[in-house]
This record gives sequence, C-alpha cells and structure tokens, in this order.
Amino acid sequence: MKYRLTLFFCLAFIFSSSLVFGQLSKQEKKEWKKKAKEFSKSPESLKQLTEEKQAAESQVSSLNQKVTQMQGQISEKDTKLAQLEDELTQAKGQLTATKAELAQLKETPVINPMDFSKGIVFKVQIGAFKNKDLAKYFDNNPNFGGEVKEGEPQKVTIGIFRDYWEADTFKKYMREMGVKDAWIVPYKDGQRVEIKDVLEGVVNEKPAESSK
Repeated sequence: MKYRLTLFFCLAFIFSSSLVFGQLSKQEKKEWKKKAKEFSKSPESLKQLTEEKQAAESQVSSLNQKVTQMQGQISEKDTKLAQLEDELTQAKGQLTATKAELAQLKETPVINPMDFSKGIVFKVQIGAFKNKDLAKYFDNNPNFGGEVKEGEPQKVTIGIFRDYWEADTFKKYMREMGVKDAWIVPYKDGQRVEIKDVLEGVVNEKPAESSK
C-alpha cells in the first residue's frame, strides 16, 4: 500500500512537471527525471514539496489580490490628484484675476458716490450776495452750500451732482424759475476749480434729452 501511494505521488508530480518538460533541454529533463526517482523513494519529501507548492500558490494568489487592491487605490488616488490639480489651476486663475482687479483698483480708486468731498462734483451757483449771510445753513447740508471769503460776496450754491449734464439740466430749471444768474461750478476733492480743468473725461457726449 505504501508503495502504491509513493508511486501515485511520483506519477502526479511527473504529470504536473510534464507540462514544462517540453520546454526543457535534454540535460534539464534528465535532471528532473532523476529527481522524480528520488521522490519515489521518499514520499515524505514529495508530500512536503507539494505542500510547499500549494502554500506558494496560495501566497501568490494573496499577493495578486493585494496588487489588484493597491492598483485600485492608486487609480483612486490618481483621480483625486487630477481633481486637486484642476482645482489648483482654477484657484490660480482666480488669484490672477483678483490680483488684476486689485491692481486696477489701486490705479483707479473707487469713490463713494455719497462722499462728495472726493473726486469731481458739480454744483449750481445761484448768486453772490454781500448783505445776506447764509453760512449757518451750509453745515451738514451737502445740497446747499457756499463760499465765504473776507471782503468778497458770499457765493451760494444749490445741488451737488457727479454728472455734468444733470447739473446742466438743474441749472436750466433754476433759470426758468427766475434765477437768471444760475451757472455751474466744479469742485475737485472739495476745492473749487476751473471748468476747463475738469471737462476732459468728465463731460461726455451730451445726452439727447438735455438738448434743449
């Protein structure tokens, strides 16, 4: 019985090895046949070799699974990396646009439209009076103001406009109401200036509705 078992293992080993014998040289075939005879005399060695082979195959299978799992993880990380790179590109684009906007704002500061002490504004002067002191009404009333200089008539203005043509329309209303001396006076950063010094870049093409 022991002899038959040994012979069975030897035949099984030789059969499994015959698949590769066709690829072996004559010398290699000779050596493998010699080993087969040795295993036929020692079934324990053949059994150990078979178990080691099975263990190795199991380990290879386990390693292949781990490799497949790692490849999946690498694929996920590559996808995430591509996504992060795309987000980084977008962030860089937004940063560049923000820097450009900031540089433009530095070159052209934004003026609060309600802060009439900055930039260019237009007022309508309605007269200059020697015997009328209206200075007490000037404070905290941006739409009514004037200039008081010693030895000069007190100049009184009504209205304050960022747009020249709005000021021009208001001036015409004043004249129609009987204020014949109404005329436009410009101010730059709170200081009165000549109209010719602020016309360029401020007085655009005359609107059609203001043509009268």
